[in-house]
Amino acid sequence: MALDPNTPVHRRHFLRWLAASPLLATLPGCEPAGSRSGASGDAPPAPGQVPGTGGRRPSLDDLATTAADALDVFDMEKVAETTVPTAHFGYIQTGVDGEETQRNNRAALEAMYIRARRLVDVSRLDTRVTLFGREWPSPVIVAPCGSQRGFHDEGELATARAAQARNHLQVLSSVSSTGVEEVNEARGEPVWYQLYATSNWAVTEAVVKRVREAGCPVIVLTVDLPGGSNRLTLERWRRVDDRDCRSCHRPRGEAPSVKPMYQGTDYSSSDFRSPGMTWDFIGRLRDITDQKIVVKGLVTREDAALALQNGVDAVWVSNHGGRAEGSGRATIDALPEIVTAVDGRVPVIVDGGFRRGSDIFKGIARGADAVAVGRPYLWGLGAFGQAGVERVLEILRNELAITMRLAGAPSLASIGRSSVGSG
Repeated sequence: MALDPNTPVHRRHFLRWLAASPLLATLPGCEPAGSRSGASGDAPPAPGQVPGTGGRRPSLDDLATTAADALDVFDMEKVAETTVPTAHFGYIQTGVDGEETQRNNRAALEAMYIRARRLVDVSRLDTRVTLFGREWPSPVIVAPCGSQRGFHDEGELATARAAQARNHLQVLSSVSSTGVEEVNEARGEPVWYQLYATSNWAVTEAVVKRVREAGCPVIVLTVDLPGGSNRLTLERWRRVDDRDCRSCHRPRGEAPSVKPMYQGTDYSSSDFRSPGMTWDFIGRLRDITDQKIVVKGLVTREDAALALQNGVDAVWVSNHGGRAEGSGRATIDALPEIVTAVDGRVPVIVDGGFRRGSDIFKGIARGADAVAVGRPYLWGLGAFGQAGVERVLEILRNELAITMRLAGAPSLASIGRSSVGSG
């Protein structure tokens, strides 16, 4: 049966087939290598033409060829689909079950509208946010995402350098493909550390000790993935990946490689999740560290109240980007009830489907102090490395500034619940 080239899973294979086919040479603008406009000795491209397009006019379907070419984060996604190994791209894209939760994260944001105010002085914008006494120029946080060397050779180091260049808060994943010490060096200061607590307390204790000694000021305890998750899209993309994956994973049936943050511990893959974890775990963490503790993965007012009762320092509203639970509920919809429960006593962070500066605005309007993004910067990383991550952060900041000016909101503090509506 022929493959449909418009099906995402098959698009790469169609392009590979086309590139190898003799039919390619018969298509307009597909001259042999060395004869394209811009090659040594050739005349410069004619007006309306650009180098690298075979002398033809650029098309709306052309991919960005540099990070600077990307107009929004979705341009990065298109490039990353062609540059990141197939199964690894599936890992970025996957949700769970029928992916209702992932889709609803976006749909709920898109269903909201901004109530723009007029004749407000927006000649100067204030996008600063302070978290635990540290001021950041933007409310956009680089969310924890694991295994980044699967998307680009420099992985978390490229992300850290981009976060340093753009001065963004970065949170490092427990399943990072680079150790925290190297990431801190690349970032120029200690990052926040996201913790997956294992069911083996000795392992958890060793990891917490390591990141504390590395200077990380904050532990972000993730609580929304106590067991496995049904990531069907990932499995489908794995099945069509024709690479030999032994370069990045051990062969099927053998023990997986130990991630850098668990090396030197008694870690076992069987105790990576902690289905028996309860609120008592917060107290146990308090006994072994003086770091700030943020609980990530809350979506109800009841849990927000319990988090405060157990002395957490911040609440992170998240459904793991639709990659863990299959509840179908968007985080932007869960955010207001948690903000009400917290009542300003600790900071509130949110993630889940944020792709544009207008989305960041909506998150702030619904009460978040900061908004974390994950997939967009992974697209940038996979597409262009550090430059791609920097460009994604730049795009989001520029879009947020445009949105604030058009909405008549000169500062984050001026954005409130009356700034948005829905329905």
